[in-house]
Amino acid sequence: MIDSPTPEEDEEVSEDDSVGIQEQNQDGDRNGNNGKAMTMEERKAKMQQLRAKMRSSALANRASVIEESAKSKSAARDLVRLEKQRRLAETLRLRADAEERGEDVERQKNWEWTIEENEEWEKKLARKARRADFEFHDDAHAARRKYKKDVDKFKPDLETYNRQKEAAMGLAPGTLSQSGTSAFSLTSFDPTQESSSSQMVPTAHQQQVAAESLYRDANSLLYADNKPSDEAIDRVIGKINQDLDKRRKFSRKRANEDSGDITYINEKNRIFNKKIARYFDKYTAEIRASFERGTAL
Repeated sequence: MIDSPTPEEDEEVSEDDSVGIQEQNQDGDRNGNNGKAMTMEERKAKMQQLRAKMRSSALANRASVIEESAKSKSAARDLVRLEKQRRLAETLRLRADAEERGEDVERQKNWEWTIEENEEWEKKLARKARRADFEFHDDAHAARRKYKKDVDKFKPDLETYNRQKEAAMGLAPGTLSQSGTSAFSLTSFDPTQESSSSQMVPTAHQQQVAAESLYRDANSLLYADNKPSDEAIDRVIGKINQDLDKRRKFSRKRANEDSGDITYINEKNRIFNKKIARYFDKYTAEIRASFERGTAL
C-alpha cells in the first residue's frame, strides 16, 4: 500500500519540478492517450528547444564565472589599495607625532636598523655606485660586469666545503658542518673523545692528501679530479639556459629610433612632429591613409 503525500510534502515541490511534470504529462498524452507517435518535425522542434536551453544555460554559467572572477580581482585590488592607504596613514601619523615632540622623523626611523643592517646597506649603495656606468666600453669590461652580477647571485655549497675542510684539518666528520661557524667548531671539538662512527678522525696520510686537494697552489700536480654532483650540474645548465633565453629575448631600443617611416630631418623636427601627432593624429589618420592609398579627393 502506497502512502499518500502530506500537504507539507506537496508544498516542498518546486515550480521547476511542476513544470517538468506538466511536460511529461503532455508527452504522455501525446504518445499514450492520443495513441499518436511524435512526428519528425515535432522531434526536431523538441531538439532545437533543448539545444536552445543548453546554449542559454552555458552562456549564463560563463557570465557568472566572469562576474565572479572580476569580483575576486577587484577584491584583491581593493585589499592592496587599503593596505597602501593604511601604511600611508600610519606614516603620516608617526610623522605628525614626531613633529609635535620636536623630533626628526628620518633619525627616528633609522633607529630601527641595526649596525649590521646599516653596514650591509652602505655596502650595497657603494656597490651600486661602482656599477653605475652602464655604457659599453669593451668586451673585457662587459664580461667583468657579467661576472660580478653572476657572483652576487652565486650561493656556495658550504656543506661540501666544510666536509673537505674537516678532512684537511684532521677533524671528525660533522665538526664544522653541524655547528655552523668554523670558530665555534674548532673550539668545541674535543680530540680526547672516544672514537666512533661519527667521530672518526682521518689519519695523517688522509689528512695530507685532503689538504693538498683542498689548498692547491701552482706546484700542485692534481688536475681534473673534481666530480660535481647532479644538483650542481643541473644548476649550471639552468643558468646557461636562462642566459640564452634572456639573450634571445633581448632587443635594445635605440634612443632616436622610432617605429614606422622617417618623417623628420633632424632631432628638433622629430620632437615637433611627435608633439603635433599627439594632438592631431586622431583627426588626420583617415586623410593620411587616403593619401597613401591614392584615393584622396
